[in-house]
Amino acid sequence: MPRKEQGWVTFQTSEEERKILEEFCNNSQRTKTEILRELVRGLNKYSSPPVPLPTKEDAHTSEVEIISQKKPLKVSSRNILKGVVKRVVTGSVNTEVTLEIVHKVELTSMITKVSAEELELAEGAEAYAVIKSNDIVIARE
Repeated sequence: MPRKEQGWVTFQTSEEERKILEEFCNNSQRTKTEILRELVRGLNKYSSPPVPLPTKEDAHTSEVEIISQKKPLKVSSRNILKGVVKRVVTGSVNTEVTLEIVHKVELTSMITKVSAEELELAEGAEAYAVIKSNDIVIARE
């Protein structure tokens, strides 16, 4: 049950929209709440909605309830360090990403250019260094 200062949002989706959301959640190993909260937070980037909102006629009986409760990133690696992106050097195929973990402690990782774009890595963004064996991968909520 959410705390009093937290809120509930309930809305209807079509069966197709619900399936898309559930498949995305399964593939990304994140909850519906996490995905929808991220989408809502991204709305402040726009002065108007980027796509037309569905009308009542578009919706069917499936409902999604959002409870304001953040869950941690699900990763099998045990060495996860939160940091801030200090540098992003994009090449033709790979991108070099440097995170500052604590003051003057930096980790650098080479990831694909596509991964860096999908993670929307930019200087000042929070991200995670996920250390597995001798590799360091970058993750973001």
